[in-house]
Amino acid sequence: DPPVLQPLALPQGLFESHSLSLCEAQAEGVAHTDLLPSTSAPQDHEKQYVGFATLPNQVHRKSVKKGFDFTLMVAGESGLGKSTLVNSLFLTDLYKDRKLLNAEERINQTVEIIKHTVDIEEKGVKLKLTIVDTPGFGDAVNNTECWKPITDYIDQQFEQYFRDESGLNRKNIQDNRVHCCLYFISPFGHGLRPVDVEFMKALHEKVNIVPLIAKADCLIPSEIRKLKERIREEIDKFGIKVYQFPECDSDEDEEFKQQDRELKESAPFAVIGSNTVVEAKGQRVRGRLYPWGIVEVENQAHCDFVKLRNMLIRTHMHDLKDVTCDVHYENYRAQCIQQMT
Repeated sequence: DPPVLQPLALPQGLFESHSLSLCEAQAEGVAHTDLLPSTSAPQDHEKQYVGFATLPNQVHRKSVKKGFDFTLMVAGESGLGKSTLVNSLFLTDLYKDRKLLNAEERINQTVEIIKHTVDIEEKGVKLKLTIVDTPGFGDAVNNTECWKPITDYIDQQFEQYFRDESGLNRKNIQDNRVHCCLYFISPFGHGLRPVDVEFMKALHEKVNIVPLIAKADCLIPSEIRKLKERIREEIDKFGIKVYQFPECDSDEDEEFKQQDRELKESAPFAVIGSNTVVEAKGQRVRGRLYPWGIVEVENQAHCDFVKLRNMLIRTHMHDLKDVTCDVHYENYRAQCIQQMT
């Protein structure tokens, strides 16, 4: 005979707790969702997952596809290694056709603004890099207001962006605003010269200024420490607003916090640039060969080049752009709107 199927014995009261009508449940203050039988944990988790946690991935894909742009200005008197340092930072040769002027030609030279644009790609990420050079700055016999062409150029880029932003075709705005200015300080003096102070005071409300001690291999470590302290004191004394590193978030790991502390303690960065590769201890490194030894550009015991590169490219590039957009450009935009009204 076929087996007799016995009815499944259910514990008494399993469904009784859900037998209330909706009106009764509302009267007793029971939520409508409490009347539904509970589902298993995996299904519950699947229902709770909406999917907006993937938004960062979407932004990442779109940003990589669009590419990035960054505009860097270099300023300082000639002969301080500006071109060499820029080539060292981005591993490119931006100054192939440069013509060096003799002393007589430099007497009559005015400050120029020269743009070099290069497209760099690394691991599928594209960067449109614009270097704004300022040959002739600080080289004249009379340097009165020699920074005026530079401030005018920065204002022109703000004005162009403001016009494009107010125009009809806002999708394809070219951002040529200067995001950072590397200002080269001579290692041969005793701190800041008057032209250094006046230049930075003229620009500090318009652009992120990162002061650098150029050709740091001219100084011994104790001299570098003294010069850094002196420059920091003079920056505070004259009320110059250089770029301030943002504070670390509390949830950052200790390694990142330590790097951030070292960056802040190292400013202004003492840097060395080199376009040549030399052999040191059986390894080929970028550096400068002297009769007494080799100065390695990427050796942190020799200079702050690696710290500058990390700050400028790997950790703070986006913050430099944010400060330019949210602070310097917004100040310019507010002034324009006030004048219009």
